[in-house]
Amino acid sequence: MSASVTVALILLLSLIGFWMGRSRAVAVSGGRIASLHSVPNYYGSFVAIWAGLPALVLVLFWLALKFPVTEALVLAGLDVDTIRAWGQQMLPPQDLAQLMERLAAGGSDLLSDNQKQLLLINIRNIAAGQSQYVNPDVLGILKPAAAHYSTLLSLANWSLFAISAVLAVGGLVYTRARISPDLRARNGVEKVVNALLIVCSLIAIFTTLGIVLSLLFESVRFFARVSPVEFLFGTHWSPQTALRADQAGSSGAFGAVPLFSGTLLIAVVAMMVAGPVGLLSAIYLSEYAPRGVRNTVKPVLEILAGIPTVVYGFFAILTVAPVIRDVGSLLGLSVSSNSALAAGVVMGVMIVPFVSSLSDDVINAVPQSLRDGSLGLGATRSETVRQVILPAALPGIVGAFLLAISRAIGETMIVVMAAGMAAKITANPLEAVTTVTVQIAALLVGDQEFDSAKTLSAFALGLVLFFATLLLNVVALRVVQKYREKYD
Repeated sequence: MSASVTVALILLLSLIGFWMGRSRAVAVSGGRIASLHSVPNYYGSFVAIWAGLPALVLVLFWLALKFPVTEALVLAGLDVDTIRAWGQQMLPPQDLAQLMERLAAGGSDLLSDNQKQLLLINIRNIAAGQSQYVNPDVLGILKPAAAHYSTLLSLANWSLFAISAVLAVGGLVYTRARISPDLRARNGVEKVVNALLIVCSLIAIFTTLGIVLSLLFESVRFFARVSPVEFLFGTHWSPQTALRADQAGSSGAFGAVPLFSGTLLIAVVAMMVAGPVGLLSAIYLSEYAPRGVRNTVKPVLEILAGIPTVVYGFFAILTVAPVIRDVGSLLGLSVSSNSALAAGVVMGVMIVPFVSSLSDDVINAVPQSLRDGSLGLGATRSETVRQVILPAALPGIVGAFLLAISRAIGETMIVVMAAGMAAKITANPLEAVTTVTVQIAALLVGDQEFDSAKTLSAFALGLVLFFATLLLNVVALRVVQKYREKYD
């Protein structure tokens, strides 16, 4: 019995509880709904919540604990002979010798953490019927353990189903019996909803905190090996490090200034395209365009936000880059096959909807009375837009630009395909550059050992990017506070 079936049963019982609770409330009112403390739907919601919520909480805890508890029981049930036979087939000589010493000495912890994980992977694969991924020499040795593992999982799933059903039915029956005209169902429902909102807020906060702490922890490990001064102010980026003392061609230079300059260059080019086009299109659509034109053009603009970035990358490398290269050749300019200009222009087109749509919504939110007052005083429409509407909508417009800049800084695929991966310091948009996000993706592709400066540098780059975005937010807030127009 899978957990999804259990959740489906709980939801079905909650729906039944809603109907029964509402019907019960109408029945106890004697046909006079006004005699109830709350409307009937609140009574139905009250029953549905207490029929489903405790069981769903149990399912969450069960899913979190099921595999660790099951695996611990399976490992505890393995005898010494099974562990010895498995180790003889799977472990290298040095690890096998250590295992034999521990078996001879006895004790409860015979396997290291890595050995436990390898053993559990073998057991799980056999239990799932994926014996082709297991060494044939250990199939017969681990089949009893795999059968025990499957039995425990099946028992856990059926136990969860039974206990959840009993808990849901019990909550339904108990809360339905409590329904009376004096029951404050609305208060109870609102308390539960308020608690759920608080829990969701805490999840968001703790998720953000976890991201920051994970970046900090790994970055501290990186800066223990590489000087922060070299990282933040170095001008040579070559993260390849030697795995052996005699290995050549691995300089291990971690100067990130070329990455920062490349990121800034492409973001500036993108905003030079997206900023004016997005803001001016928002002003036109909200203040000048007829309703039919607005209803057609705005959805078309917003479609740009739904195009996958890899498609923009193809467009950049197959269409925009050759055009820029050909135009540069006609003008006598040297243009790289991959250039920051090509990536920035296409990225600017991609983020136009972020600026246009958000700015349009903010401009439309400006009270009509401000427009009418300005026009009534003799101002033209363009003067009203410049001196009344834009100052009033400035906080939202700044927010739209901030979102667009963050989107430009965090883009990866377009830069990989159109700008290349050359880490160099340049202000020439016709040359190939790379960005922080591209290097993070390159450093973490494939199987990586998180114990080398090369891999850990990705977390340091992520930390710098995080603080850069935070600083961008602070600056934007200061700008808004200084130039915001307030109206009574």
